[in-house]
Amino acid sequence: MSGDALVYDDDCGFCTWWADYFARRSDLDAVGFGELTDEQRDRLPEDFESCAHLLTDDAVYSCGAAAEEAFARADIPPGSRDLSRFLRQFDDYRRLRERLYREVADRRDVLGLFVSKDRLDD
Repeated sequence: MSGDALVYDDDCGFCTWWADYFARRSDLDAVGFGELTDEQRDRLPEDFESCAHLLTDDAVYSCGAAAEEAFARADIPPGSRDLSRFLRQFDDYRRLRERLYREVADRRDVLGLFVSKDRLDD
């Protein structure tokens, strides 16, 4: 393991499913909000519970940037790191990435009816 961590809302079955998914397919540790160490919490923004985060030794990615990095680490889809690097050249990409993240995050209760750690554990 790299020690890099995907920080997520562990009260959300949809979020937990995705965090486990990325942890199984990458070098990331999945760390729920309820499991954060003081050091990890100190590195996060004040409103950290508003979205997911990805912590590395030298960076903190939040919201859409955290999801983008998690997909790149898991290589989903294949070549996603190169695709992200290419897309970052365009001014509108960051806004689109964050909007897409928020669209999914705002619907996680509905999406959790289809994909959820709780539903899959039954």
